[in-house]
Amino acid sequence: MALSLRSWVANEASKNFLLVLWLAVNAVVFWRTFMLYCSAPQHYYLHQMLGVSLSVSRASASVLNLNCCLVLLPMCRSTLTLLRGSHKVWARGGRRVLDQSRKFHSACGTAICIFSVLHVSAHLVNAVNFSVKFSDDFPSLNMAQYRGQDPRVIILTTGVTGVILVLILFLMLTASTHCIRVGSFEIFWYTHNLFILFYIILMVHVLGGALKYQSNTDAHTPGCQPANHSQQPSSNQQAELSPWQQQKHVCKEEARFQSHFPETWLWVLAPLCVYCAERVCRYARCRTPVTIACVTRHPCDVIELHMLRDGFKAKPGQYILLNCPSVSSFESHPFTLTMCPTEKKKTFGIHLRVVGDWTERFAQLLFPQTSSGDDVILPIMQQQNYPKVCVDGPFGSASEEVLSYERCVCVAGGIGVTPFACVLHTLLDGWRQYKLRRLYFVWVCRELQAFHWFADLLCNLHHKLWQENRPDYLNIRLYLSNNSGLQHLCEERYGALCSRLVIGRPKWKLLFDEIGTANQNKRVGVFCCGPKGMSRALHTLCNANQHTHTTFEFNNESFC
Repeated sequence: MALSLRSWVANEASKNFLLVLWLAVNAVVFWRTFMLYCSAPQHYYLHQMLGVSLSVSRASASVLNLNCCLVLLPMCRSTLTLLRGSHKVWARGGRRVLDQSRKFHSACGTAICIFSVLHVSAHLVNAVNFSVKFSDDFPSLNMAQYRGQDPRVIILTTGVTGVILVLILFLMLTASTHCIRVGSFEIFWYTHNLFILFYIILMVHVLGGALKYQSNTDAHTPGCQPANHSQQPSSNQQAELSPWQQQKHVCKEEARFQSHFPETWLWVLAPLCVYCAERVCRYARCRTPVTIACVTRHPCDVIELHMLRDGFKAKPGQYILLNCPSVSSFESHPFTLTMCPTEKKKTFGIHLRVVGDWTERFAQLLFPQTSSGDDVILPIMQQQNYPKVCVDGPFGSASEEVLSYERCVCVAGGIGVTPFACVLHTLLDGWRQYKLRRLYFVWVCRELQAFHWFADLLCNLHHKLWQENRPDYLNIRLYLSNNSGLQHLCEERYGALCSRLVIGRPKWKLLFDEIGTANQNKRVGVFCCGPKGMSRALHTLCNANQHTHTTFEFNNESFC
């Protein structure tokens, strides 16, 4: 499929530039450290003993320091939300780059894993070299206690912290795979929080001082001959000497060695301070009590939760982290807001689908005596029986940008409709104050009953726009992918949706051609929250050449 240069630049240029920049910085850090330990005079004797494995181990350690510094920054949710909200500082392109923070976190984590393997492998070779090439001339330079010492003993006596770090990293890596994150989020959450222990041990690890450098290169030129040594180097040996060795090849004093000053804390101190300060602020914010105002059970195991907290402010498209101590004291889960507080109504709401252990236990606490049914509403007078919940946030996401486009396409798959439901609520309260002038709303569901979650909201907004003579403002497309046991939205109040319901999956190419033709020479924001297959298909189409000079800017919403 042909590419549209304008759309590709809009969607890929900035993030690819940052990716290349990040790779270049990693390459420069690796190469500079590698060459330093290969050619610097203070590392001459150590390099003679260990060879290239010394340079590889130190170069990979420098890259690890860099990425251990960067990997924390994308997890500073409040800081990113603050930056996203600074519209005068950040243009929309800059805010869209912030949407890639989770991918950047994954990239840094991948780099940490790769260079950890390289670092460990190089140190295994170093341990063998320390044993085989034991130096009798410079005893303080050795890690081995004697020539031929078992390398495993060297590793276990001097590299215990490194072994522990590898084990922690292995647990975090395996628990970060997609199947575990989706199938057992608790395992992912608890193992990922081992990063606290990881950084503590990392600080201890760099204090070992196993590798040493020469501290008196001025008085003892590396590779020089002792003062009482009468043999002069031959012409061939003289040619092989480095410039600093050729200048002074007679030792004035014995070589002295000392451990390197630990540098890891210099790399990670600032990000750790920012992250810890943010977590403290978020913890204090979470302690503000939250009142559950109303709980509604919807079809297809979906629960609507309305809450109230003093001073809570949010924008359409943002999300919160919900914690229920009765389910888990430490575990929090992200949920997109489906309703933001307004001047008229201070409550905010979320919709959560009961899937997984955490949501099942939470649903049992909300509905302790009721069986799973449809449209069960618990009155607000029973709020003393509701479990205690804590809310952290709100935090920014890609869906915040929906209202900043003149033309926008919102594509949802199943429960992925929640970010756009909040946008629809906001438009229902008043659409004229926003830049948005045309919204294409596409919702794909497997079950017909799922459309009941927001059927009333869609109908109310549709009727309001018709009454205000703007029928072209909202274009609704509903798709039912599973037609088994088909029923109709038979209620009369849903008449506006019946004619917009299509059986089958959307034909994305035709849909985008239609939108592109109707919005030629326009910039259209495309927002997707749904399965990965849907997201990939839309991403490809946004970059494809539609022959209409329409620029499609792709934005993806995902918590997996």
